[in-house]
Order: sequence, then structure tokens, then C-alpha cells
Amino acid sequence: MAGVIPGDSVVIAGAGPVGLMAALSATIKGAAKVMVVDRHPDRLALAEQIGAIAIDDSKVDPVQAVLDETMGLGADRGCECVGYQAHDPQGNEDTAATLNMLINAVRFTGGIGTVGVFVPQDPGAKDDLAKQGKAAIDFGTHWFKGQTMGNGQAPVKRYNRQLRDLIAAGKATPSWIVSHEISLDQAADAYKNFDARSKCWTKVLIKPGMSTEKKAN
Repeated sequence: MAGVIPGDSVVIAGAGPVGLMAALSATIKGAAKVMVVDRHPDRLALAEQIGAIAIDDSKVDPVQAVLDETMGLGADRGCECVGYQAHDPQGNEDTAATLNMLINAVRFTGGIGTVGVFVPQDPGAKDDLAKQGKAAIDFGTHWFKGQTMGNGQAPVKRYNRQLRDLIAAGKATPSWIVSHEISLDQAADAYKNFDARSKCWTKVLIKPGMSTEKKAN
């Protein structure tokens, strides 16, 4: 959806499983430079393992960091992999935060792919706009820069066979993000740790047949 082609520079918002897969996918598609913005050191370390540049937005301005990496031009492509629950380093929820970061970090005529989840309504949101499923994005800048934006739910069947074959051929190894393999009765605790962004909980595989005596990795 971002339109990544060989030689592109790509900035990715979010280093959760979706963002890390986007980083791996951009690399496979031939991106010359991949930058991943997050603030969890363990997740940023995983991004670095596949050659991505880690940008900790709790320490630096991510837009300026991207500009510094791209001779002031901005990235060719951006990927939003956080969604409507985006928040600042202080924990304040801001639905538009990652979208606005990308609009400002992606160059003129660049492309943005939005795969993070956004919802039509969010009754639990703190502000009235977000409750209606709306986000205060910087559309004027987006329009002025002539950027394109693709979004929507993943059309899984469009990609699953290609991805399977990449894995089977050894061209893609997504298992590097797996942090835990657990039995089914450990799932509730695993969900709590993942939701809390506990250190080193990046991707969990639930195996119903696993013995409860076997400890998670």
C-alpha cells in the first residue's frame, strides 16, 4: 500500500509484530534504507537485527531523525503500523500521532501505507473526535506534498501463497521475532504481558498440544 520499490527509503511507525514484518517485507522488496520508529528497546533491537535503523522517539524527534537520514528530503515511503491507540512517550493517547509523523517524515509525492487498525467508533477514547473514529491529521500538508495513502484490512489471500513460498525457499525468516512458545493455559497471562508491552514479549505462539510443564522461551 505504501508502494515500496527497490532502492526506496522507508520509515515505519511501530516496532510491534506488524511493524517488524513491514520492515522485513521492505527489505525483501529491495528497500535501500529502512527506519523503524518506536520507544521499546527490545523491539528496536529486533529491527536492528535485520539491518533497519532504530529511531527511539522518546529520545529524538522522529521526523528530524528521518530527515537527517535522507539528506533532508524525507523517506520515499512510510508505513503506519500502530493504529488508533497511538500515544506519545508520556502515555497520552493521540490517534493521529503516527499518521502526522509520517506525513511530515515522508517526502513530496511519497507514499504511505496504513495497516495499523483504525475504527469507525472508539467509545472509550478521551476526546470527542476519537470517539467518533476521526483523527485530526495534517491533511493540508499531506495534500500539499502530493502524497498518496493506502489503507484497509489485509487482503490475506492476495499474499499468503507468495509469503509461504518465500519462507519455504529460505528468502524470508519471520520467526526471528518470536519471543515465546506457550501452552494454551498460559494464554491469558501472555496476553496481559503483550498488552502491557512487557520487556521481550514481541510475538507469542500458542501451541495447544504443548505440555504445561514446558517453560516458555
